[in-house]
Amino acid sequence: MKIITLGTGAAVPTLQRGHPAVLLWWQGKYFLFDCGEATQVQFRKAGLKFSRLEAIFISHLHGDHILGIMGLLMSLELSERKKPLHIYGPAGIKEYIETSTKLMNTVFNFEINITEIRADFNLEEKGYSIRALPLEHRVFSLGYSFREHNHPGKFYIEKAREFCIPEGPLYGKLQRGENIELPDGRIINSHEVVGKAVEGRKIVYCGDTRPCLNAVKLAEEADLLIYEGTFEPDALDKAKISGHSTTLEAAEIALKAKVKKLIITHISSRYHDEEHLLGKSTEIFPSTILARDLMEVEIPLKREE
Repeated sequence: MKIITLGTGAAVPTLQRGHPAVLLWWQGKYFLFDCGEATQVQFRKAGLKFSRLEAIFISHLHGDHILGIMGLLMSLELSERKKPLHIYGPAGIKEYIETSTKLMNTVFNFEINITEIRADFNLEEKGYSIRALPLEHRVFSLGYSFREHNHPGKFYIEKAREFCIPEGPLYGKLQRGENIELPDGRIINSHEVVGKAVEGRKIVYCGDTRPCLNAVKLAEEADLLIYEGTFEPDALDKAKISGHSTTLEAAEIALKAKVKKLIITHISSRYHDEEHLLGKSTEIFPSTILARDLMEVEIPLKREE
């Protein structure tokens, strides 16, 4: 499980920072959060495979967060994609994609399933769950959490052999938390040969937003929080007017939510002195990283307690 920050800039892209796009790589599948201009190019630079993209999650409908969607969809079409693609985002994302498709007179030969989100949203899939909550921006904006389901605990094969459990399907049942009955009538409970389940990992993406309760709620005890820090700490007035956060406010959210690590992204093009931009943030929350385009961050498995 890892994060690749494909684009880390704000409204005005630079030679160093492209428009926002963050990719989660989980068990060989890709989940894309926002899709700024030239995201398809960043895919190639990062050595990513278009075929592994499972879903796209859009925070809001400002141009720097959605201008790459059509280009990416066309790249998927040209790569002869067959499996469906799921797209989630605020109301209006369906019209944007369908109108753009019509005006460009293009056709996609794979199914595109679009879900519009207007409030608290939960998605349960095999192995993971995704939650969306409204944040506070100049337009309706969403934050997303990706939570991996818990992993089975360690299987103690020596204990299984002590119970004379035959190897095969019964081992699998025990590892899945099921109790079994042996041919001699004995009942073996899963916890007798399997350790405590290992908690799944959690990452959170908050696009454009002011600090708010939903951001803290969404990020609570996350292994990794990716949060916007468009402005330096001294530019609080600008942040409030534009509906953004400062890097200092990003650190305060991470601290309140008790996350393990913070990545600050969506950096305004006006900043070149990264030490000044980040300085006060690391004083409040030391485990803070300033995102760079194509940066990779691993999220390791948790250990069994």
